[in-house]
Amino acid sequence: MSDKMTHIDASGDANMVNIGDKMDSFRKAKARGEIRLKDSTIGDIEKDLVAKGSVLSVARIGAINAVKHTWEMIPLCHQIDINGIEVDFIVEKNKIIIEVEVETFGKTGCEMEAIMGVSIGLNVILDMVKSLEKDDNGQYPLTLIGQIEIVEKTKKN
Repeated sequence: MSDKMTHIDASGDANMVNIGDKMDSFRKAKARGEIRLKDSTIGDIEKDLVAKGSVLSVARIGAINAVKHTWEMIPLCHQIDINGIEVDFIVEKNKIIIEVEVETFGKTGCEMEAIMGVSIGLNVILDMVKSLEKDDNGQYPLTLIGQIEIVEKTKKN
C-alpha cells in the first residue's frame, strides 16, 4: 500500500489514523452550501409562514447537532472537542446559502464537522419546506441542494 493512504493498512483494511503523537493546535474550518427554492417558498420562509415552524431556526439546530455528531456518522472520523459553532444563512431571491464555521483545539481538523453541518442544515430546510416545493405531479422541479464546499481551513500552533 502507498504511504499516502493513511487510512489503509498493509493488508488493505481500513483503519482509523492514530493521532496520539500530534501536537494540539487551534483549528478552524468553514463550509458553505446552498439550496435553490421557489421564490414563493423563500418568501414564506422570510415571513415565517411555513407550517412546520421557523425554517432557519430549526435548520440552525440541525446543523449544530450534525457538527457535534459527525464522528458517529463518518466511519474513520475522530471525535473532537468543539469550542464553537457558528451557523449563518444568506437568503437570496431563489436560494438560501448556509455557512457553518467550527473551531476546536486539538490534534485533528474540523472540516468534516463543518461540511456535515452544512449538509444536514440544507436537508433540514428541504424537510421543512418540501410540501411548498412540489409541483402538481409531486416533483421538486426547482429544488436543488449543492455547491457544498470547504471554503476555509486554518491551523495555528
